[in-house]
Amino acid sequence: MESGPMISIGLPISLFIIMIGIGMTLTARDFHQVTVKPAGLIIGTVAQILVMPLIAFALCWALSLPPAIAVGLVIIAACPGGTTSNLFTLLARGNVALSIVLTVSASLITVMTLPVLTNYALRTYFDTQQAIVLPFGRTVAMLSAIVLLPVVIGMLVRAWRPALASRAEGIVSIFGGLVLAVLVIGLVWGIRDRIGELMVQAGPSAIVLNLLGIGLGLLCSRAVGLSRREALAVATELGIKNGTLGLMVTLTLLHSSEMSIPSAIYGVLMFPIGFLLAAYGRRVIPAAREAQPDGATEVSGAG
Repeated sequence: MESGPMISIGLPISLFIIMIGIGMTLTARDFHQVTVKPAGLIIGTVAQILVMPLIAFALCWALSLPPAIAVGLVIIAACPGGTTSNLFTLLARGNVALSIVLTVSASLITVMTLPVLTNYALRTYFDTQQAIVLPFGRTVAMLSAIVLLPVVIGMLVRAWRPALASRAEGIVSIFGGLVLAVLVIGLVWGIRDRIGELMVQAGPSAIVLNLLGIGLGLLCSRAVGLSRREALAVATELGIKNGTLGLMVTLTLLHSSEMSIPSAIYGVLMFPIGFLLAAYGRRVIPAAREAQPDGATEVSGAG
């Protein structure tokens, strides 16, 4: 799947629309509620930005991944959550406000950290003689244009036309899922002659990265006293990644179909695992408690 017009133009535009959808789910009150009790925001953001990439580097070493697959795994690990993570948090009866703010905070920070981590991975896994590099300035500018700006636009739409924003949220979420599906299908078709080999190389690492992220979110959140709903939000953010962003970086900036394989495989595998997490959340958080404030009845049941 080469970087033709559909990828170089269509993918950034699609991601722009998806990020507007995230912005339309946000209000100033969401930020206020989370900042009053910031433990979940701090843990979730640090884990997304720093810990998940470190886990990816460790998996690359432990599994002796090929260079292109290793770089691709680091890229998807360094990506924030997306609109899908907010949906799965809702299904799991997690703290949706925390999930949304974590998505936005990580997306904003990723503008700076993703280029740094990608270039470090390229230097680590490729011969320094190779001219493969992610241009820092161009990448920051592009990520700012397709992450920061649309979130602001979405929030303005929500503030000025709340009814329109409410109707558009679901449409944008569906659109995001369709975009990812089309990208994954096209990518798989483009490398169909090597799909078996690449699945063997990238599939296990993508599954382990996903499960470790979810486990890390659940265990660390509960260890510091967060409620089950907050823990589910953090775990979902760590497990359900913005695969579209990973594909954009690998396909439009690095022009590498092989590096995009981990993002594509992760983007497929995270859905069944996400549904299992949602089922777990609905089991441990009864519907009757869904509307109660976080921690109101869960303090004694922590652990």
